[in-house]
Amino acid sequence: MYIKIINSILILTAVFMGLKQGWAMLTVQPNMLQLFGKWHFSRTGIMITGAVTLISAVLILFPRTFVWGNFLMAASILFITCFHLWDKDLKGAAIELPFLLLNLLIIFLQHPLGKPH
Repeated sequence: MYIKIINSILILTAVFMGLKQGWAMLTVQPNMLQLFGKWHFSRTGIMITGAVTLISAVLILFPRTFVWGNFLMAASILFITCFHLWDKDLKGAAIELPFLLLNLLIIFLQHPLGKPH
């Protein structure tokens, strides 16, 4: 029971952060333009990355698409982490790591409303 409550809170946290960051990328906020601009992303590339992040956040909410949503979210976080490491920006990569681990933990705990395996 407590695990389901904790996992629900973790899921809502991941979804909120995914929606927040995805929206910032989709609307090409100045901080996202600065971050992705150093990796030579176009505005369209940033918007596509934001759309994928938004879609993955929504997919996490439903038991049938839960794993796919977490997979997409983790992949996009890993994508950004790799670019930080490419720039030898260990601080930026370290900031992304807890969010990647959050998605992996959520997958391990499974969806609280899903059928247990």
